Amino acid sequence: MNASLFLSTLRPGIARAMLGADGRWTVADRLPGIDVRCFAADPHHPAVILAGTQGSGLLRSSDYGASWEGAGFDEQTIKSITFSPVQDGLVFAGVKPPGVWRSDDGGETWAECSSFQSIPSLPEWWSPAEPPGTAYVQAITASPADPNVVLAGVEFGAVVYSSDGGDTWTDHRDDAIHDCHTLTFHSSNPKYAYQGGGSGRGGAISRDGGRTWSQPARGLDRHYGWAVAADPADPEVWYVSVSPGPHVAHAIGTANAAIFRSRDRGRWQKLGGGLPDPIPNMPYALRTDPAAPGHLYAGLRNGDIWHSTDHGDSWNQLPIQLGKIDHALLMLTG
Repeated sequence: MNASLFLSTLRPGIARAMLGADGRWTVADRLPGIDVRCFAADPHHPAVILAGTQGSGLLRSSDYGASWEGAGFDEQTIKSITFSPVQDGLVFAGVKPPGVWRSDDGGETWAECSSFQSIPSLPEWWSPAEPPGTAYVQAITASPADPNVVLAGVEFGAVVYSSDGGDTWTDHRDDAIHDCHTLTFHSSNPKYAYQGGGSGRGGAISRDGGRTWSQPARGLDRHYGWAVAADPADPEVWYVSVSPGPHVAHAIGTANAAIFRSRDRGRWQKLGGGLPDPIPNMPYALRTDPAAPGHLYAGLRNGDIWHSTDHGDSWNQLPIQLGKIDHALLMLTG
């Protein structure tokens, strides 16, 4: 299988790229004027997509992102969304100021996971990314095996863990990166979770379902990490995008970025095989296809998308220009 649809955040608006039956891509803009920050597709109902916004609440699409309607959280900011892969209807949303909400009916109604506010380190969380510095739940991910296991990552603050569906939370997990940018479980192996972050060594991995973490650094020559992804067939094959620092990472044309791959708990290897060296625009998104081991997609800050079929050894640029990926990219396959 290959990617057949991409949605990217333009801030404001989104770009929607769809592969037609003739093999050609068409790109259209949607939601003009709305500052969309995140997407999540319902694995149990693939046409359903939820989008979180900066100050405009939650949006829902029932037709793969072609049209949208309001879905609550009026005038609130939603930074991250995840559907449970194993329990139909279970959704978690991360918000600003930092908090987590839960829905058991696919996003129709929501309840706050109020114990999140009792995490001991929460008063210390602070983000320089959005003045006046209020932190937020930048990333949230649900276990592929246990609907009660959830990880949430705060920019800038912590990676925290819940084993009871959000009823209670741990404080920051040792050796995870405090400045969390992305966070994801492996698509099928619940022991593995991955993080991209800016205050540590770029990427972190957990091999016990998010309880403990490590930050391998051997071979990395840049340490401001953003996107992570893992091969569906081998959880020890994972990827991270990195840049020398935040000021260059978030600028068009000067990111000096690279994508690195780790294998068999070994050293990091910088990927080339057709990619620009260095990559001038930050890869804000790395995506793998659960049905196609070896395939890896990289979505760049300027809207370009690159594709590899051999674990990143060689690459081709897709004939799509989304205009911008800032910072979220949703990929559907078919």
